[in-house]
Amino acid sequence: MPTEIDPAAISRARKLRHAMTDGERKLWAELRQFRRWYGVHVRRRAPIGAYVVDFMIHAHRLAIEVDGQHHFEPERLCRDKKRDDWLASQGYRVLRSNTGEIFESFDGCIEQILCELDVTAARPAPPTLDPSPQGGEEEGRC
Repeated sequence: MPTEIDPAAISRARKLRHAMTDGERKLWAELRQFRRWYGVHVRRRAPIGAYVVDFMIHAHRLAIEVDGQHHFEPERLCRDKKRDDWLASQGYRVLRSNTGEIFESFDGCIEQILCELDVTAARPAPPTLDPSPQGGEEEGRC
């Protein structure tokens, strides 16, 4: 059963899409390629219920949040916990990275997302630099 979306959340999501932080922009540049690489559709600033999550992968029930410094204040920690609990009640997992992690260990953040999705084996192999001859015919044969 789909989750109801608050119309105010839709409006907020549209505005927030134009106000991404540097960490969110960096992560989005990679996540937007997930459809091509892994067949996984990622939405940015996705409304769900009364909330707007930074990135959402509905097919895998995964919300990805990029937390800035203000997320470590006691009041904000409490709000984030309430939000995470509500998302969990709707069947979503929440994966949080802080902005520092995005810039200091970007590959690790991407790897963590891929592990949550369990799609690492689905990434296509890079093309062979020196492919074998087409048809496998021997030289000198017509």
